[in-house]
Amino acid sequence: MLLGSCFAQNVGEKLRTEGYDAIVNPLGTLYNPESIRITVSTPRLEQDTNLVFYDPAMQEWRSWIANTRFRDTDRQALINQLNTQLQDLSCHLRQTTHCIITLGTNVCYRLIDSDITVTNCQRQPARLFREHRMEQSECIASLESTLCQLWTHNPEMKVTITISPYRYLKYGLHASQLSKATLLLAVDQIVSRHPERVNYFPSYEIMIDELRDYRYYTADTLHPSPEAIEIIWDRYKKQIDSHAD
Repeated sequence: MLLGSCFAQNVGEKLRTEGYDAIVNPLGTLYNPESIRITVSTPRLEQDTNLVFYDPAMQEWRSWIANTRFRDTDRQALINQLNTQLQDLSCHLRQTTHCIITLGTNVCYRLIDSDITVTNCQRQPARLFREHRMEQSECIASLESTLCQLWTHNPEMKVTITISPYRYLKYGLHASQLSKATLLLAVDQIVSRHPERVNYFPSYEIMIDELRDYRYYTADTLHPSPEAIEIIWDRYKKQIDSHAD
């Protein structure tokens, strides 16, 4: 199971190519620790849930905890669709031996009127949201809750946490670095608390410190290039093989 930012998708595709039974973000991409916690901690949605809302512009129902592909003109039909995904997630986690969590940022967005943290803003007006930068303690609390949920499904599950090498330019490079630093400090605490079941893989450090040339980036100079992803994947595959031995 891979949960997290778009980098999780890159790793998931590599794992599938290698023959692993890998599922990536069944409800959509997740960027921060709290969004991941919400995804694994939501057993099902009820009819009166405030996680589902009506989009008048598109004349359809959507959800604050799912990708934009989950939408329907019928509210209950959308809830049923999401509950099927949540049930499949729960079933898969019971069989999952390894979970990879990829953290992109400590920034999350909360609805101003309800203070609910959303995992997807659904292209709604910015005036509806409040940007929140999670403190280190908040990141730790969210990650601990996520681990608790994962181990409730399978106590033997091993967890690898990594920081996405993607830089969030919209926050500014300094703010992006502070965000990564907050995540790194939080993850370090988590690994030290659970050394037997949680390990850290340095995707971010490989990209920033070893692959510093811009030829390892795509045209936007923010995302790792296919070559960089291949290099990072090769390093991770060696780690998998060493653990298997």
